[in-house]
Amino acid sequence: MRALGLRLKVARLRRKISTILFAERMGVSRDTLNRLEKGDATIALGTYMRALRVLGLDKDMDIVAQDDNLGRALQDQNLLAKRSRSHKQQAGTAGTADTTTGFASSPHGQD
Repeated sequence: MRALGLRLKVARLRRKISTILFAERMGVSRDTLNRLEKGDATIALGTYMRALRVLGLDKDMDIVAQDDNLGRALQDQNLLAKRSRSHKQQAGTAGTADTTTGFASSPHGQD
């Protein structure tokens, strides 16, 4: 959050917006703005979003988590693990003898 707060402060300074004007446009006190620019984690995410909107950077939020490489890799790993377990279970029951009848069962359920 500190890095985000610092980036917001730098963006404000680049635009030559005073803290008074920026806080007014955001609808927060200067104290809240000061805490936001320091990356205070107790500041609501919506307040950070208002700062981005005032700075014209709100479209940048569309990029956040847009391409979730880690999530996709974890999901793929989970899918492969499920598939592997499913194949092992099918292989374990394929062609086994039914102890109640003495007949062998078909791996595809066609007795």
